[in-house]
Amino acid sequence: MGRHLRTVVAFVLSLSVAACGSYDGSDDAQAGNVASPSSEPSSEPSSFPVAVEGTSGQVTIDERPERIVSLSPTATEDLFAIGAGEQVIAVDDQSNFPAEAPVTELSGFEPNVEAIAGFEPDLVVFATDPGDLGSSLEGLGITALQLDAAPTLEVAYEQIEQLGLATGHADEAQALVDDMRSEIEGLVNAADPPSGASFYYELDDTFYSVTSKTFIGQLFELLGLENIADEVGKGSGGYPQLSAEYILASDPDLIFLADKKCCGQSLETVAQRPGWHDLSAVTQGDVVPLDDDVASRWGPRIVDLLRQISEVAEAAEANAA
Repeated sequence: MGRHLRTVVAFVLSLSVAACGSYDGSDDAQAGNVASPSSEPSSEPSSFPVAVEGTSGQVTIDERPERIVSLSPTATEDLFAIGAGEQVIAVDDQSNFPAEAPVTELSGFEPNVEAIAGFEPDLVVFATDPGDLGSSLEGLGITALQLDAAPTLEVAYEQIEQLGLATGHADEAQALVDDMRSEIEGLVNAADPPSGASFYYELDDTFYSVTSKTFIGQLFELLGLENIADEVGKGSGGYPQLSAEYILASDPDLIFLADKKCCGQSLETVAQRPGWHDLSAVTQGDVVPLDDDVASRWGPRIVDLLRQISEVAEAAEANAA
């Protein structure tokens, strides 16, 4: 399995889908069981100790962490976006944004507890828990906060707020969430009435896609776009593998490629597939390569992704008028 597809699978794993390498799972898992904040925030956001709610339950952080290790690319983006970057001493090998993130050889897919502990962290943030990572770290006296893939925008916002509370940047986190809410609301309102254009979203070049039950699928749904995978995606955990024949028969108005980096896909490569050169999206030039990383994370750059989708939909609608 390629690195890109492993990233996609990891995105699903934390929503209670089966082990890495499989897209099987129940649609109910996509509803998510990520814990939402239940503890009362401190009256002084930067005061400690604080109780933070993670996927596996409540975590108490006694003092402001100064040596944070992030094993989640999304958490890394969140931490730097809320002003906690100076407290981050190491990130995993997939955390390639922002540029100043201290990338190491640590793996979030196959974490090495001894290697993590070697950085002497006072807080480790991770998504999914292969090999009971959280308990292993806690056994070494290292505070661990698990924040699995967000199934909804609301949970994504909550995770940013919880990281703000955990790092002494509650005000900055709240300001970021407020800005994201405002920008996304503006994009959604601008798409009303929705165009109703149909689309195919490609995770890799074997035609794995997403339904509207997934986090990424919900973004398209917000803009009123019609997902061709919804009709055949039941029982797939939200990540069905479509057939070329089905995609051709559906003739989507738009094609979004989340496999530009991993698989080298583009308008040109799609047009070379047997029969695909006649698709409406191809003939109109409405095949859109996305940044694979942005499209697989649920952090602040969600806004950029939604803006790109919105602009593409608007342009396609204008061309069709």
